[in-house]
Amino acid sequence: MSVVTSGVAAALAAAVAARAAARLGARRPPLGRAVWDRTNHAGRTVTLLEGPAWALGAVVPLAIHRSPAARAGLLATTAAASLGALDDHVGSTAVKGLRGHLAALRRGEPTTGVVKIVGLAATGVLATALIDRPRWGSARPGAAELLGLLVGGAVVAGAANLVNLFDLRPGRALKVVLLTAPLTATLGPGRDQVGPPARTRDAATLASAAVGASLGLLPDDLAGRSMLGDTGANAAGALLGTAVVAGCRLPGRAAALAILTGLVLASERVSFTAVIEASPVLRAVDAWGRAT
Repeated sequence: MSVVTSGVAAALAAAVAARAAARLGARRPPLGRAVWDRTNHAGRTVTLLEGPAWALGAVVPLAIHRSPAARAGLLATTAAASLGALDDHVGSTAVKGLRGHLAALRRGEPTTGVVKIVGLAATGVLATALIDRPRWGSARPGAAELLGLLVGGAVVAGAANLVNLFDLRPGRALKVVLLTAPLTATLGPGRDQVGPPARTRDAATLASAAVGASLGLLPDDLAGRSMLGDTGANAAGALLGTAVVAGCRLPGRAAALAILTGLVLASERVSFTAVIEASPVLRAVDAWGRAT
C-alpha cells in the first residue's frame, strides 16, 4: 500500500470514528452532562466530550497498524488524553502556564499540571523508545541513541503542551493540527537500517490519523458546541509530536524541539490570541468558519 493510500485510509477511519464517538457521547454523556459541560470565552456552554472523541477517533487507525510507530502513537495519544482528562476534571484553573505550575511546586503545592508535565515527558520517552528500539538492532544504544531518545521524548511532551495553548477559541487548536500535520508527516526522513520509505510511511500514518480526527470534529468545534479541552488538545499534540519522532533522526528532532521550546516559552510572555488578532492573515485564518 502506498504512503498516500495508507494516509487517506487512516484519515478516513479516524474521521468516521471520531464523529461517531462524538454523536454517541452527545446522546448519552457518560456520568451525565454536568461532568462535561463548560463555559467558553463567549459565555456559551460547550461540551468537553470532543476531547475523548478525538482521542478515540485517532487511535482507531493506529490500532489496525502493527508497526512500532503506530504502537507509539497509540501509547502517546491514550496517555496524553488520560493526563489531559485529569487536568480537565480535577485540576484547578487558578494556576496557569508552565511558570505558574512550577512556581506552585516550589511552594510545596503540586498541581495536576505538574503531574501532567512529568507524565507527558515519561510518555514521550516511552513512545520514542518504541520507535527507536527496532532501529538499534541487537547493539546496546550509545550516547547518540540515548540523546535521540530524550530529545524525542521532549518533542512529544512539548507538542502536547503547545497544541493545548491554542485551545482558546472555537476551531483554533484543530486548525493548528490540520496546518502542521502535513509538515510533521514529511519532516526530515533520514537514512538508517529501516530506510526513508518506512520513516515517511510511519510519520504519514500518524499525521493522517490526527488530520482525520480533527476534520471529523471541526464542524462542532467551529460552531461553538464543543471543545477539545486538555484531553483532546494534549492527545492531538502528542500524536503530532510522535509523528515528528517517527520521521526524524536526531537533527530533525532537535530542530523541532528548538521550535517547540521557543513557542512555549514565548507563550509565557506573549498572548497568542493577541498575536493572531494583530495579524490580518492570521486573524482571517483563525476566524474562518467560526460561528459569530
